[in-house]
Amino acid sequence: MSEPTRLFDLLEWRKNLQPERPVFKYKENGEWKDHYIDEYIEKANLISYALMHLNVKKGENIGLISAGRPEWNYIDFGVQQTGAVLLPIYPTISEEDYQYILNDAQVRLLVVETPALYNKISNIRHSLPCLENLCTITPMEGVKSLDDIYEIGRRYVAENPQAPQQLQAIKDALTIDDVCTMIYTSGTTGVPKGAMLTHRGLIMNVQEIKESPGKTWTKALSWLPMCHIYERMMGYLYQWLCFTIAYAESIAKVGDNCKEISPNMMACVPRFIEKVYDKIYRKGEKMSGMRKKIFDWAIDLAFDYDLDESKLCLWYKMQKAIADKLVYKEIRESMGGELYMLVSGGATIQPRLTRFFSCVGLDLYEGYGLTECSPLIAVTNSNKKGRKIGSVGFAMRKIEVRIASDTNEIQCRGGNVMKGYYNQPELTAEAIDSDGWFHTGDTGYFDPDGYLFITGRTKSMFKTSMGKYINPEVIEEKMKQSPFILDMMVVGADQKFAAAVIAPDFDMLKDWCRRHGVNAADKEEMISDKTVIARYQKVVDKYNAELGVTEQVKRFVLVADTWSEANKFLTPTQKLIRRNVTAAYKDKIDALFK
Repeated sequence: MSEPTRLFDLLEWRKNLQPERPVFKYKENGEWKDHYIDEYIEKANLISYALMHLNVKKGENIGLISAGRPEWNYIDFGVQQTGAVLLPIYPTISEEDYQYILNDAQVRLLVVETPALYNKISNIRHSLPCLENLCTITPMEGVKSLDDIYEIGRRYVAENPQAPQQLQAIKDALTIDDVCTMIYTSGTTGVPKGAMLTHRGLIMNVQEIKESPGKTWTKALSWLPMCHIYERMMGYLYQWLCFTIAYAESIAKVGDNCKEISPNMMACVPRFIEKVYDKIYRKGEKMSGMRKKIFDWAIDLAFDYDLDESKLCLWYKMQKAIADKLVYKEIRESMGGELYMLVSGGATIQPRLTRFFSCVGLDLYEGYGLTECSPLIAVTNSNKKGRKIGSVGFAMRKIEVRIASDTNEIQCRGGNVMKGYYNQPELTAEAIDSDGWFHTGDTGYFDPDGYLFITGRTKSMFKTSMGKYINPEVIEEKMKQSPFILDMMVVGADQKFAAAVIAPDFDMLKDWCRRHGVNAADKEEMISDKTVIARYQKVVDKYNAELGVTEQVKRFVLVADTWSEANKFLTPTQKLIRRNVTAAYKDKIDALFK
């Protein structure tokens, strides 16, 4: 059969190619339950029929607030088949953000996963004039549920025998360039904006990367938010390749679920990769004697790994084989034993971690893009020369990518780019120029071999009072290589030098304090201790030595808070919201420059 051209074509694609393998796995009452393609098609169609009964029109926005689970996909394709637009929203944002997005998108039908989310929306329902229907996926007494939506669909078909033909006619009229979803950007630089994405953009993404997974792989674990276009696109990839997608119970359960499912690949964000490495590092710190010496040797060996194995000498390969049996195999088994590929997106990954995980046998791949690009602009691949340390790979084959000569901004043009921001023509014109080039706001360069390297974000850069431009993200990523630093923000606009606010990794710091006799009752006492401050000065001095004089962090302050979505220091995709961090620590930052 021909390849899918609209995303919902994946239903028939899977039905024809692999009808017997489960499409999804989801844990219910402590047990993994399989979900197959026939159920998927049936329930997606029932949702489509229910929307037809409710007179939902092409282009109308249907809201969904849920973590990843099979029903997420039933709703996704059920909505798409009618020409309506799925608007997935993060389950973790504030009531204020929900109110803004639901009103801006004029949502009149909203599905939420849990009673807690239902109550959250109920609190603001009086300020949502467009919202007519609100239902839950998890049944809740006295509230319309997804099962009720299925029943509406069944009744519609029973009362309208021509319903299947009518639905098919609607599907036939939809094209690859129709909008299939709208994703609200996380708002690091202002209020969220609804990026309108097409079937073409997402299918281009899938086609670009579908050759990289192994031909015999069959399982993927999904744990990132499905409302983020990165994980969403990966979900379509898994379905294209006829994988079984297992949805993790939570981020805290990813390790346990890996052992239960033994996935072959998984999408991640750099923060998760860093946490996994830190956990491995702390395990080594607790070892002693010969076992610790072997462990430390194997870890150091991994940091010298080269992705181009032809550059590795025979002696290195022999050592790697020994390290694999003694150390690396155990690391792989802790992730299920059959995990071969980690895909990192959403932010840049530290080069040393690419070396480390790839050497261990958990090949680390990386992509670059934005929500507005569905999301890919560039990506690494599994070809012999498909990856280079520090690079996000090659530009997608069917698009144009250029580097602006005056600002080094990365710009792209092609079918992956959004149709625009919903009801925001002026903002759309700012993002996409008259020649169709999308302006990413990121800076970078291509090396002579065509690999793209990201150097920072134009809006994050600042100028010191000495007239020197500083890219804070470069400094932050370098210093966050230290296991002592969980988060960091470099400051110094219009000041004589760069300084930093540092949020320690307190799991690491507590172990260090215990081993070095630092007694502290709480985090505040810990970060005020002179011995701790001196240890962080050593960390800063170490990485300052690798920076230019104007980039070096001259002063820093430690803070006791953990930066997260909850305190609005991080977006749901774990990007730093600089304006919020700056406001929260204004007095501490001011003191750094006195």
